[in-house]
Amino acid sequence: MISKRIIFEGRVQGVGFRYATKDIACGFDVCGWVKNLIDGTVEMQVMGEAEEVEEFLKHITEESPVSHHIKNLTVESIPPLENIVGFKIVS
Repeated sequence: MISKRIIFEGRVQGVGFRYATKDIACGFDVCGWVKNLIDGTVEMQVMGEAEEVEEFLKHITEESPVSHHIKNLTVESIPPLENIVGFKIVS
């Protein structure tokens, strides 16, 4: 099990990015959340088996309808997420 914190930069707010990410998460065995930040970026925290998390991120950044909005991303390992079930959009 791994947990990651990802910051997406680019035109990632106002384009349905969080909703697309939530929909994509339904196809993977991951849990976590995604939210807009005040600076115009989007933060996501995700947890799952390493292969699932990596494939989920690859799908978002390379294959999804919103991938072209991502100009940069920062990925860091974080401690396991607690009390998280499913994948949701938070504010």
